[in-house]
Amino acid sequence: MSAEALGLLDGRPLPRTELDRRLAALRAGPRSAALPRPGSSEDRQLARWVAQVVLTEELCAAVCAERGLPVETAAATRLDQQAAVELGSITAAAYEGSAAVRAVYEAVTADVRPRPDEVAHYRAMTADRPAPARWHLTFPDGGSCEADPATLPSALATALRAAAQGEWVTAGDWTAALLTVRPPTADPADPTPTVHAAARRAAFVRWLDHARATRLTLLPGLEHPGDPAQPDNRHRH
Repeated sequence: MSAEALGLLDGRPLPRTELDRRLAALRAGPRSAALPRPGSSEDRQLARWVAQVVLTEELCAAVCAERGLPVETAAATRLDQQAAVELGSITAAAYEGSAAVRAVYEAVTADVRPRPDEVAHYRAMTADRPAPARWHLTFPDGGSCEADPATLPSALATALRAAAQGEWVTAGDWTAALLTVRPPTADPADPTPTVHAAARRAAFVRWLDHARATRLTLLPGLEHPGDPAQPDNRHRH
């Protein structure tokens, strides 16, 4: 296979022109000083990473052509940190930079819906209990405190509710005035959109992993950077 190839898509060689262009742009860019030394193991890993991004974009461009998917020409988008982590760095970079990747994402995840138990589990694991109302009380000796009205003596709480704010009331051994009321916090937001977005990302990752495995052939020197068989992977076990 020619050294000028990026990889194979359905057995067809893809030119590495775009890979070389992007690597050159990185070397000429404002962050070039942070890049690994040319020719080093880390430099070869960078080339592998960029190659996987380009291959992902080429794969999705082919899928768009096959399915007749509309590819918007809008500017690149930015994912939030959670979305980028869930997609993985290679897929996240391809998604941000390629309208074809975003079009395939929309198509293959359009029917994904989270199950009610998944939403309920997420809510249970992440939602804080709403904070109760807090009363700011003052006492004849000049002291003050904040309290949940449910924790006060019931007679005092009843008297304070009936009185105007700042009015002294006495109930049994207690004398106090209610200065301000902080209402309880609202119920947490519905987590369904968050769970839905995560489910779509997970479905896209599964689809893309399968598509890569069945349609792409990686070449020596441009393997996946995490491939334990390639010589520059330093995270072997």
